[in-house]
This record gives sequence, structure tokens and C-alpha cells, in this order.
Amino acid sequence: MFYNIGVTKIIMHIDLNAFFATAETLRDPSTKGKPLAVGGHGPRSVISTANYEARKYGVHSAMPVGQALRLCPDLILKKPDFHYYEILSNSFFGYLTQYSPIIERASIDEGYVDMTKRLANDPNPLKTLQGLQDGLLKELGLPCSIGIGPCKILAKMASDMKKPLGITVLRRKDLETKLYPLPISSFFGIGKKTAPRLESLGIKTIGDLKAATDRDDPALQDMFGKYYDSVKRHVNGYGDDVVVTERPDPKSIGRSHTFAQDTNDYEEIREVLSSMCERICSEARREKKAGTTVDVIVRDPDFVTHSKSQTVKEPIDEAAALFDVGWAIYRANFLGRQIRLVGITLQNLMDPRNEDVQMSLWNYEEYEKKDETRLLIAEMNRKMSKKYDKDLLMRGSEAKKHDDR
Repeated sequence: MFYNIGVTKIIMHIDLNAFFATAETLRDPSTKGKPLAVGGHGPRSVISTANYEARKYGVHSAMPVGQALRLCPDLILKKPDFHYYEILSNSFFGYLTQYSPIIERASIDEGYVDMTKRLANDPNPLKTLQGLQDGLLKELGLPCSIGIGPCKILAKMASDMKKPLGITVLRRKDLETKLYPLPISSFFGIGKKTAPRLESLGIKTIGDLKAATDRDDPALQDMFGKYYDSVKRHVNGYGDDVVVTERPDPKSIGRSHTFAQDTNDYEEIREVLSSMCERICSEARREKKAGTTVDVIVRDPDFVTHSKSQTVKEPIDEAAALFDVGWAIYRANFLGRQIRLVGITLQNLMDPRNEDVQMSLWNYEEYEKKDETRLLIAEMNRKMSKKYDKDLLMRGSEAKKHDDR
């Protein structure tokens, strides 16, 4: 066990390793093991992400592309595809729900997870974490580093200690041996401008910072100002331990499924896709959202990822409608292929209540009646969605569509 559950929380920070570069290699496996970076192709473009092979040449994020190519002439440069990265990110966070429902998205490729209930009484927590890491790599092809700590800041610093594919536990009793010997530039929140200023005060390591805060060094207080108390708490291993599950207005909701064996079975894939549509639309209604773009993603046995999308006129928040579009995309582009993963995402989400509805004088009453029915059913499904992970009620026309499938 890591901690006493009644005293300390167990917070996990999980960070995808070189995420954008990894995503491009998933799409083009021929680049595996070769130096690759994601960035624009213009004269002022900079590197967004570089894989670990490219980093050996000194290529790193925020570096001008021209400089990166001089350091590594064989560098494979890929244009960023944020639509594709968001699909993979949704799959990543969906995968984490197997381990805990308390998840905070820190960015597209990292997040905090409250693992207290899952790990506090686990006789072999490291094995559980290794299983999480291995499963993410096997199912989605995404390598990650994991940090465990009693608060967010220690979990975050722990995940940075071993990359790629590291698992690090950083408890308060470990600070003396694991954290304090590290250079001051590696302390969370200390940037490139602040580190030299601290070094000019004789603070070379995080341990030096700890000692300076213990004596409340006046120069340090002047430097950090109103943030000084927070720095002092953090260097002593204390900080926010609340994982905030609420997130900004979602722009997309997606699900993916990895098959036990590669398949091209028509009925099996259709059933999986239908089930995912139920869960996506259930969540969409909980969020009071509807979407106008549907994206279908598949991964073949060689781990090559393919995606196709379609934009529709009427916003979708019902499973039958989402399935109709998604299944049409699948049949038009991927039918008959052997696949190991299929996913679907509802994108460009908005609140349908804010949409201006265009209707003519002649169909007003008919539309109003249909819309009242739809809203009533949607509201009843929304209320039941906390207990059931799919719609229990639907209009007669939709029921016929389900029967036809």
C-alpha cells in the first residue's frame, strides 16, 4: 500500500510521451525508430513536439524548424493535425475511466486522476499501475509516464522524473532523496528566467530552495512576492489534492473499442459502434450538447490509424441519428478491412437550445409538436442517464430504425 486512506490521498499524474509525434507514428508506422517532429513548414515555424530519437540530436519543442533541420538533416517533419490528436486524446481519457471516474484534464495529453479508492488497499499497487501503462500502450499505442504523489504538484514532478514509460512514486518521506538533489530548474513553476535568478542567490538545487524557505530568506520573499507562501508549501510537499472533474465546455465526446482479436466481422463491428453511440449521446445530453460533425476512426493490424468525418445540417444528440451517420461513414470507407480498433466521436458540440430554428409557416405546428416530444424524451433520458448508460426511451420513428438494424 502507498498510504493510509484516512490520512492522505493518492493522486496520479499521467503524461503521454511525445504525444503528437507518437500520434504521427501511429498513422505512419514506417517512421517508427526514426527522428520525427511535428511542426509547420513555413519560414517562421517552430517545433511543436519531437520524438525521443529527434531529441538525441538536440531537437526540442519551440525550436525553429530551420534550426531543427540543421541539427538533424534526416528529421521527418509532419504538419500538426489537431483534429486527429483530439480524437486520440478522447480515447486516452476514456481509457482512464477504467481505473477511476475522478479525472481532471490538464491538457490534451496529460491529466490528474484520484486513485485513492483504487490503490489505497491494493496489495500490489505498482503492478496495477504497470498494468495501466501496458494496457494503454497495447490498446491505443500511446506510451505514458506516471507519477504518484499525495498532491498534484508532487504527482506532476514525479511523472517528469522518468521518461519515457516511467512510473515514479514521490511521497513526502521521499523528498530528501528523490526531489531535493534535483537542479532548481526542474522544480515545477520555475521557468528559464527564474532559474538563473535563483542560482545567483546560491540556490542551485531544490534542496537549496527548501533550506532558503526554512529560514525565510528575505531575498527569496522579494523575488516571489505574493507567491512565496505557495512556493514554501510546495517545496515541503504540500499542495492541492483535489482532482476537479468539471472541465470547460466540451467540444467533442468520443468512445473507442479495441477488439480482442483483429476482425472485419460486419455484425460485431456494427454492434460495437451502436453501443458507443448510445454512451456518447447519453453523455451529450448530460452536458446538454448536440454535435454537427461525426468522426469515425479505425486502427488496422499494423497500428496504422485512419479517420473520416462528415458534417451534418441538424445537430445530433440521439443515438439513432449518430449511428446512422457513423455507420454510413464506416461502410463507405472501411467495410471489409481487418481492424483492431474502432472509435466514433461527436464533434463541434453546442447547446441546441441556442440554435435558431428555421421553419416555414406551413410546417410550424408539426415541427413544434415533434420538438416538444423530442425534448420531453431527451429530458427523461437525461434524468435516467445517471443510472443507465444508454437511452431507455425513444420516439416511434427511432424505434423502427433500431429494429431495422
